[in-house]
Amino acid sequence: MRITAAQRNENENRIRAAMDRLLRGEIPPGGTCDIKTLAREAAVDRTAFYGTRPYSHLRVEFERRLHAIQEAGEIPDPREAQIARLKAENTKLRERLAQSEQTIAELTDFRSQALARLAAQHEEIIRLRDAVVEASRVSRLPAPRTTVIGTCS
Repeated sequence: MRITAAQRNENENRIRAAMDRLLRGEIPPGGTCDIKTLAREAAVDRTAFYGTRPYSHLRVEFERRLHAIQEAGEIPDPREAQIARLKAENTKLRERLAQSEQTIAELTDFRSQALARLAAQHEEIIRLRDAVVEASRVSRLPAPRTTVIGTCS
């Protein structure tokens, strides 16, 4: 079915109004900033935006404007902005986790080395004490006897 020039003009106006809303970030529930949502918001068949269809020039304009906004560092779709923020946060947390794991590994290695050194030093002290006892010319006296003093009857 062919549409009249007035209907086409009206459709283009609805598409442009929907395009402006989407690019301002007024995304309807369940939608995104894309052609599918644009077509639904303008009440136009989505296939009319592709190939040699009547509104393909508006799809090109929408994609160009969307790309320009994204290049400026803005994301009109709040969900997309949230996804981008969460991805960046996830990357940052993964880096922190990797750094923490590396620090834990280094500290565990340091602890093992410190315990090994302490054990070696303890063994050396015991060896040196035994060597001093064996080389000593001093004889040890027996421990003094303790006598029990009894009571006289």
